[in-house]
Amino acid sequence: MRPALCLLLSIAASACLPAQAQSAPRAVGAERLPYSQREEVQRFAEGLAARRPGLDAAWVREQLGQARYVPAAAQLIMPPPVGTAKNWAAYRARFVERERIAAGAAFWRANQSWLNLAEARWGVPAEIIVGIVGVETFYGRVMGNFRAIDALATLSFDFPTGRSDRSPFFREQLEELLVWTRREGSDPQTVRGSFAGAVGLPQFMPGSINRYAVDFDNNGHIDFMKPAQGADAIGSIARYLAAFGWQPGLPTHYRVTPPAALADRAVLLVPDIVPSFSAAQLAERGAELSAEGREHRGLLALVEVHNGGASPSYVAGTSNFYALTRYNWSSYYALAVIDLGNEVAKVVASLPAAAGPPTVTSPGGAPASWRLMARHGACDELDALRVKVADLAAIGDPQDFVQQMRDRGHEASAEVFPGTEGRAVSVKVPVLEIDLVFATRGLCEKASGH
Repeated sequence: MRPALCLLLSIAASACLPAQAQSAPRAVGAERLPYSQREEVQRFAEGLAARRPGLDAAWVREQLGQARYVPAAAQLIMPPPVGTAKNWAAYRARFVERERIAAGAAFWRANQSWLNLAEARWGVPAEIIVGIVGVETFYGRVMGNFRAIDALATLSFDFPTGRSDRSPFFREQLEELLVWTRREGSDPQTVRGSFAGAVGLPQFMPGSINRYAVDFDNNGHIDFMKPAQGADAIGSIARYLAAFGWQPGLPTHYRVTPPAALADRAVLLVPDIVPSFSAAQLAERGAELSAEGREHRGLLALVEVHNGGASPSYVAGTSNFYALTRYNWSSYYALAVIDLGNEVAKVVASLPAAAGPPTVTSPGGAPASWRLMARHGACDELDALRVKVADLAAIGDPQDFVQQMRDRGHEASAEVFPGTEGRAVSVKVPVLEIDLVFATRGLCEKASGH
């Protein structure tokens, strides 16, 4: 999605913060002017309005004038101290652990239909999408609490010294943030994300939102911010990977033993993660591929990850491995996504099939005629649900409604009330704050005295 910024935007701040990080230099004793008073910000606003006819210059100036400098963003964007050893085993352990795997299984089960649809449309397996959401945000637990406009303004106009200047990139993202929020009719001051401006479950930068995000549930908006509503994030991740060359059915990598000869190994490592060698060429240089790898017909990359003071680990990466590194430019990241997704898939496969809502019939065996019952006993027609939920298909019974909610990626439950012989069913959809009772027409008439 974006170049690796401290490798992962979702890593805890303390893990990325370099000891020598400094914010942009200022003259001794000088006060940092608010962005509303800085000439380069005003020029940026005027240029943006000229380039983007849908943005009014006064509105752009107003939004940028409310942005604030964030020292933490300037610090966290700095690279780790020179000499910090990479350690794949430690990196993997940070993400592939019990609690995150359990959260991933819950996310998978809650969004099963959207994951299936994304794979059918773009060919990206559920375990890859689930792995990305887990590594990026711990399934919505860690999406960042910086105001995106503050973080992006800081990195646009006060990018720190001590590393290559990436302020042009962040100015582009600041522009994209304003374009996106204006189009969505949302307030750019309320969008929160990482210290680099990445947003929501997929941690998309604003430019990627505008280019690759999809309204997967067709509700008229791109919604990445609600963990219980994963449809748009799932579809957008799949679409992004497909745009960067993901091939359905192709493995991400194969097992490989690197050449014993250091000279041959060095030659194979030159292209880094870019697939550049056929299976035969790898073998000619002394690399030993798995049986599946030897049958691979495309190009492969010898990918090396370090393990601190221990020997490095190696895999033979396919074009799908490379596509995954276009989300975050790190082989460590890609392997963590793959391993987490695979572990979650194992848990999901071991679970019983998700229980559907109860099938309820009238006492004589004929289908029940359902209504909605308020807690005080008054009943209403099922169409009253359309006030709470837009674009509902026809609803015949609790099963229809709960299945529609699950198809949209919402957690939904249905439970027969004890003692009602199936005539009353409690239905809950927490994310939509729905807690209601389906009751048979006969029970409603009895409750009302008719």
